[in-house]
Amino acid sequence: MRDSAAAGPATGSAGNRRAALGDLIAAGVALVLVGVAVAVGVYHNRPGSGVVIWAFAPPLYGGWLPHIGPGSVLAVLTAFAVIGYGPALAARLRWRPLLALGYLTALCWTFGLAMVDGWSRGFADRLTNQYEYLHEVPGIVDIPAMLSGFADRILAGRPDSWTTHVAGHPPGATLVFVWLDRLGLSGGVWAATACVLVGCLVAVAVPVTMAALGRADAARASLPFVVLFPGAIWVGVSADGLFAGVTATGLALLARACRGRTEGGRFTTVLAVAAGVVLGFGIFLSYGLLLLGLVALAVVVAGRSLRAPLLAILGAGVVVGVFAVAGFWWLDGYHLVVERYYQGIGAKRPYSYWVWANLACLVLVVGPAAVAGVRRLTGGLAARSSRRDAVLLVVAAALLAIGFADLSGLSKAEVERIWLPFAVWLLPATALLPRGTRRWWLAGQAALALVVNHLVLTIW
Repeated sequence: MRDSAAAGPATGSAGNRRAALGDLIAAGVALVLVGVAVAVGVYHNRPGSGVVIWAFAPPLYGGWLPHIGPGSVLAVLTAFAVIGYGPALAARLRWRPLLALGYLTALCWTFGLAMVDGWSRGFADRLTNQYEYLHEVPGIVDIPAMLSGFADRILAGRPDSWTTHVAGHPPGATLVFVWLDRLGLSGGVWAATACVLVGCLVAVAVPVTMAALGRADAARASLPFVVLFPGAIWVGVSADGLFAGVTATGLALLARACRGRTEGGRFTTVLAVAAGVVLGFGIFLSYGLLLLGLVALAVVVAGRSLRAPLLAILGAGVVVGVFAVAGFWWLDGYHLVVERYYQGIGAKRPYSYWVWANLACLVLVVGPAAVAGVRRLTGGLAARSSRRDAVLLVVAAALLAIGFADLSGLSKAEVERIWLPFAVWLLPATALLPRGTRRWWLAGQAALALVVNHLVLTIW
């Protein structure tokens, strides 16, 4: 009996060591992929190569520029605080104070990273260049007229063609900044502030979703990783960060609505319709966000609800109907955007490079901890007690959405910001990392983000 008892812990210890080694190998392979993408990209960028990847710090869209800035200290201090205290606080604090603290810390982290590039370059003027939404806002004096004629101005080559970001998205994205302007919150500072405030809602929405779907343990374990998200580099400041916050909130509302059996009926109805309205508006922020329907489906399956998704579909349908009545039909806009994409640099960027280099960008967005978590999730798939596990379903759906986006050829480069709404749903996988290793993985996440942000001047 003593021999058998001794063998149990020894076997478990050996299994833990193998799993830990597998985590390190997965993270190492992911970083090697990044290194190869850098090397091949630099090779393509050499003079006379004949290949135009249009990324000057490959695989990222930016430029090599080692620098420090006023946000460097704040970012480093925030990272140390999360690494040192995050896991313990996530385990012990009451739920609502924990979410509030997580949101405020995510704001510090995101703002600190943005300010590494300085006040003007990193924050105040980030959204004011000629390719951005704000460039078009002063010319939009009649919102109904803008919506009814929006599709007519998508293609390039017209005197009144929309600028790049406006043309590349449905009108909902532009409307956000028009509404800010109408409220008296005009200019780059208010636009950047809105993007950061809304984008950091991810730090609340992702754990709320997991908890609502019965995985409060995973919500708490992964919360420090959601807060210390390397992709915060692009949340601060880009409209895609705002898109991530909006859609994550919609999915959190849907998850809460799926808890209808434990909530009041009227309250559940409001949550479900609100989820549909928010997610419905999400597809009018970016065409690619239609793929988040896969994550929404995962939430519904994990939540085991039928009434909530039907109400959500009703809410989303109202949004689609409002835009249609106003004169913008989503499918028309999508087909024109595909044509516009191939009128520009999208036609020049090689699919053969970006179809795999995009995944290297994704590694830089989610960090090695998420890679290791996904490895554990997929590696233990056969042994999982329930195939309806929320972490498994949501992460798998996010991976599937990313796969479709990548293979489409409409996401060649710049996915470090474009895929933010998908990438945040890989972070729940970090809950599978052993408790004793989480501080080390958080340190790796922070180090990656700080190195990238101080070596590369990100642009979009």
